[in-house]
Amino acid sequence: MEQSIEKKLEKYSLTSQEAAKRLKKFGENTVYQRQTFRPVIAFAKKFNNPLLMILILTSIVSLLVGEHTNTIILLIMIVTSAILEFVNTYKSQKAVEKLISKVVTTATVVRDGKKKEIPLKDIVPGDLIFLSAGDVVPADCQVLSSKDFFVNQSSLTGESFPAEKKAETSEPKKYQDSDFKPDHESLVFMGTSITTGYGTALVIRTGKSTGYGKIAERLEQQESNTDFEKNIRRFSYFIMQITFFMVLFVFLANAFMGRGWLNSFIFSIAIAIGLTPELLPVIISVSLSHGAVLMAKKDVIVKNLPSIQNFGSMNILCTDKTGTLTQNHIVLTKYVDGFGEVSDQVLLYAYLNSFYHTGIPNPLDDALKEFKKMAINNYQKIDEIPFDFERRRGSIVVQDNSQRILITKGAPEEIFKVCHQYLQQEKKVDFDAKIKKKVKENFARLSRDGFRVLGVAYKDVSQKVEQYEKTEEDKMIFLGFVAFLDPPKETAAKAVQELQNLGIEIKILTGDNELLTEKICREIGLVSAGLLTGSDIDKLSDIELQNLALKTTIFARIEPEQKERIILNLRQAGKVVGYLGDGINDAPALKAADIGISVNNAVDVAKETADIILLKKSLLVLKDGIIEGRKTFQNTMKYIMMGLSSNFGNMLSMMAASAFLPFLPMLPSQILFNNFLYDCSQLSLSTDDVDAEDIKKPTAWSIKFIRKYMFVFGPVSSIFDFLTFALMLFVLRANESQFQTAWFIESLATQALVIYVIRTKKIPFIQSWPGKIVFYNVLAVVALAWAVPFTPLGAILKFSPLPPLVLIIIFIMVIVYLLLVELVKIIFYWCKKNRQMA
Repeated sequence: MEQSIEKKLEKYSLTSQEAAKRLKKFGENTVYQRQTFRPVIAFAKKFNNPLLMILILTSIVSLLVGEHTNTIILLIMIVTSAILEFVNTYKSQKAVEKLISKVVTTATVVRDGKKKEIPLKDIVPGDLIFLSAGDVVPADCQVLSSKDFFVNQSSLTGESFPAEKKAETSEPKKYQDSDFKPDHESLVFMGTSITTGYGTALVIRTGKSTGYGKIAERLEQQESNTDFEKNIRRFSYFIMQITFFMVLFVFLANAFMGRGWLNSFIFSIAIAIGLTPELLPVIISVSLSHGAVLMAKKDVIVKNLPSIQNFGSMNILCTDKTGTLTQNHIVLTKYVDGFGEVSDQVLLYAYLNSFYHTGIPNPLDDALKEFKKMAINNYQKIDEIPFDFERRRGSIVVQDNSQRILITKGAPEEIFKVCHQYLQQEKKVDFDAKIKKKVKENFARLSRDGFRVLGVAYKDVSQKVEQYEKTEEDKMIFLGFVAFLDPPKETAAKAVQELQNLGIEIKILTGDNELLTEKICREIGLVSAGLLTGSDIDKLSDIELQNLALKTTIFARIEPEQKERIILNLRQAGKVVGYLGDGINDAPALKAADIGISVNNAVDVAKETADIILLKKSLLVLKDGIIEGRKTFQNTMKYIMMGLSSNFGNMLSMMAASAFLPFLPMLPSQILFNNFLYDCSQLSLSTDDVDAEDIKKPTAWSIKFIRKYMFVFGPVSSIFDFLTFALMLFVLRANESQFQTAWFIESLATQALVIYVIRTKKIPFIQSWPGKIVFYNVLAVVALAWAVPFTPLGAILKFSPLPPLVLIIIFIMVIVYLLLVELVKIIFYWCKKNRQMA
């Protein structure tokens, strides 16, 4: 072996000059450059938001027409929103950087005829590299020599069992791209790791030419918008349409009434600002930040704040199997005779074989030794016939008192070949065709159930022999099987049940075989609605895959590209998709999903791509994150529905009033101040309590629902505005300032206090209480608004103090308004429920 390595050193040694040429030709052996967090650029990107753009445009127009007060108020809102979101993104980014671990930075290669440690980035095609247990493979390579060489490819395939790799030929050959598949016996791949043994390999592909590199290259492509981003944009366009219509109407109506084009334009701008939920970005940022803090306390780190909203909307969770549903730790599960009956003798002899095995450790031997500590003091090791990949079995010779026994363990197919008898009820019988058929059926049954199976046989041997050879493995007595499994996590069944109770459908996307995956799913109570394999998917068009993917639970033996394709088709079908994965092969799927979820011990490329990082790889941890996402969504929707409906009602009243009043129903500065106070009363909504039934199902945006809500509840607000108009104009004969003051305090009170009613589908203060902060914050804002006319600020805004009788009448009107809204709310949701049932 040493002579063979020396020849390879001589034959495949690159000179430093040749290596430099190849490095220039093929480039550095790097595949994924982690984006540096640049605070200035990150802050600038926060302004790339449709709602903020509307406000920025409005502030520019206000500045040009000389409305400096309006401009200042708007700029404060814009900058506050951007700063809040930036600060939270910055904090999350710093937390993630602490979690991301370093990858292996050097490898042993041959340069100038000598072994040399070089940085991974300097490896080039043609380098001879040395790999041993614990190493990460730095490039795609052909194995030239090996000894007990097993590679963990779970980051590529999801398969928890190490794969054996060996040299097919002494000479390297040219490979096509189609040859580079994980099941190729003589190829090892970048990003996988050596579990046992050692070997030499010739580098064939480096950097972005590797399988890992091609995955990373796809990650650099433009990312599609998530469900949350799409709906924010739809909502923004909806606001723009309503705003454009109302502003145009008000502008033309006031202009033709002789109030001047400039004054009409300024008033129209105020209407636009009044209708626009300008603090929505701030509300969203505060809500998301609050959710992120709570999630961090529950072992969940949020990299991308909007992903919390997607968490709440997620209705399909796609996940790999290994380490998520399973423990990613192989254990001994069965020890049975050839007919499937439990056999302590099988366990004892298999244990002896593993205990005295001195070759490179492997997970199956470890599982046997970990299963149970057995009393074997009476057994003395005499000799060992090492395992090799031609025989696919290994033997131990032990002595118990005067008896010397050869115990062989290995691939059942190979054990069958060397057995001529079978131990049945402590009697040796011929291992004839009839018994062999039944034993093979049991072996096939165990394999179908997803077990990794080894056969066990023994025979008495002569005590006169000092050294035993492979030829001794003959005419043996078959004992039975030991079967291994990567078992389900103890929490998996509970997690699956809880996620399903939350209305989330779980789909398994794995590189493992379908038999094993189906078994795991059965054990954790995940009922399979259908199964597709990678070969099945290759035959399907996107439309066919989309239809089948909706009905399928298990996707087995699939490639990374197929995972990505499945997720994209599920999203195309209108689903909000989350994906949980931690390997190189998961990166494209993580990016394709609405929400990518990874773990802190994942490969770097997976952590970089994910939106959320779990400190524990468990579906159970996700539950809390999903609930927080739904709470955040519900509290955000409260602001949208309440703000838009009440603002719409006020602006509707403004349109009507401006058509017949001899003066402006409210000055532009008063409109802005009213809207600003109202928005301040909403800032605490992120801390509001959410009714239990509102988080039982995935949340969903519906512009149609928002529109109906606005058109129903907006006019209810307008009715009381008109009553206030009538009171001030025809009963109290109020002047311009008194009219504007009365409408200001009435509209602010109805807008703010209606939060208590609309925040829940239940009866407020009886069946559902608001959060304490919300309760007191709203009252404080209303009290401030009613006090302003009696302060110097009121004089600046041109308000007038109102008589106590007027204030009492307005207070009574506000109470009646709240009762009417509660009645309309009950009818509204009753009608909605009946339409859904119909």
